[in-house]
Amino acid sequence: MSLGEIYHSWAFDVLEWVIRAGALLVIPFRRKFTAAAWLLLIFFLPLPGLLLFWMIGQPKFPQSRIDKFQEVRPFFERLTAELKCYRPALTTPPSLFAERVGYLPAVGGNSVELLDDYDAAIGKLIADIDAARTRISLVVYIFASDAVARTVIGALGRAVARGVDCKVLIDPVGSLKWVRRTVRLLREAGVPTREALPIHWLKRPTRRDMRNHRKLFIIDGRIGYAGSQNIVAKNFRPGVTNRELVARCTGPIVAEMEAVFLADWFVETGTGPPETMELPHPTGEAIAQILASGPEFPTAGFETFLVWQLHQARRRAIIATPYFIPDQDVLAAMRTAVARGVEVDLVVSKIADHPIVYLAQRSYYDDLLFAGVGIHMFNKYLLHAKNVSIDGELAIVGSSNVDLRSFQLNEEVSLLLSDPASVAAVEDIQRGYIEASKSLDLETWRKRSRAVMVAENLARLVSPLL
Repeated sequence: MSLGEIYHSWAFDVLEWVIRAGALLVIPFRRKFTAAAWLLLIFFLPLPGLLLFWMIGQPKFPQSRIDKFQEVRPFFERLTAELKCYRPALTTPPSLFAERVGYLPAVGGNSVELLDDYDAAIGKLIADIDAARTRISLVVYIFASDAVARTVIGALGRAVARGVDCKVLIDPVGSLKWVRRTVRLLREAGVPTREALPIHWLKRPTRRDMRNHRKLFIIDGRIGYAGSQNIVAKNFRPGVTNRELVARCTGPIVAEMEAVFLADWFVETGTGPPETMELPHPTGEAIAQILASGPEFPTAGFETFLVWQLHQARRRAIIATPYFIPDQDVLAAMRTAVARGVEVDLVVSKIADHPIVYLAQRSYYDDLLFAGVGIHMFNKYLLHAKNVSIDGELAIVGSSNVDLRSFQLNEEVSLLLSDPASVAAVEDIQRGYIEASKSLDLETWRKRSRAVMVAENLARLVSPLL
């Protein structure tokens, strides 16, 4: 019997209907927000759909990895106890919530410098590495081997030569184009380097697209960088120049950044974090908190926190994100906030580096504009920065996009800022985004071509899989 005859046989038809029935029983319980897309795919293409679902349909780590992460919980608890003396006099509900889902508390006594000049941020990082005396820890999604990355590798090599303990974690998918050369260059420089969530082709420990998307750079346990910037040239994609936002911090918050790195290092290498950490001295008045999130945590921390804060907003909320593929909870929170009289603004990039994602996110604009959300398309660069401000009382700077991938698949890290000066500094940068953007209006938006609308809606059908 030929392959074509098998495909059209009654047995094959029965098999396809068994797969469809099984999908109805299993998928809605596994994928709350993406069930419709998976069901649609499997109903039209049962066998290919089943294979794809088996490969990437379950957004969870193997139990062995989750168990290993749980071994780090006592370390977080000890650090939280040690940081008690730096807690703000008034602990706010947002900070308590973030502590419950991310395990780390809000701490005062910090200094925060916001860097939205790409080259200046790289320059600062290299200068800090060159001044390091004891240890350097980096976890990053993209670590290239281009000229910019080689300057960082050179600085790390000089640090190793001085006797500084250096550790680097890079994501092999984010760094796919360069990973072999980058790892070789780092190891030639004497820098211990590991791949985060390494890909093993002969076994299936986890989905290939579940990645460590964090960007944390910690120097001597005294200086920490958190934000959206990778270690790669700002124009590494032809015709696209990235604009980022990074927070360079000193003070007790750096201990929390280092704790997240040490937990990642332990999960990948088995080398445990220390029993105690030497805490950085206070350096300023900023109140900050690290919120780590990812499939190893029982709650989708960043998404849950963002939705809750949108529901709590009273006056204004600004969200800047390069990739906007929200779920219904985020959309409902934005619409409800506007209905309560909150001014909600979404800043996205007019320049695209992922065409299908770009088309899919545009499909949400009509609904949001109709609800009264302001949408601003940043013109000059790819605005790769990810930040949020709420009511002048809270700001978030981090690695997490407002999309299903960051909510459900990626390991992310966010820096929460709650002192007036830090929040105002983030808001100033966001106002600059809006001033450099073209604001959309519903009437004009609805005049775009029918072909574009069709392309947007087709892209939206697969948006849960992006």
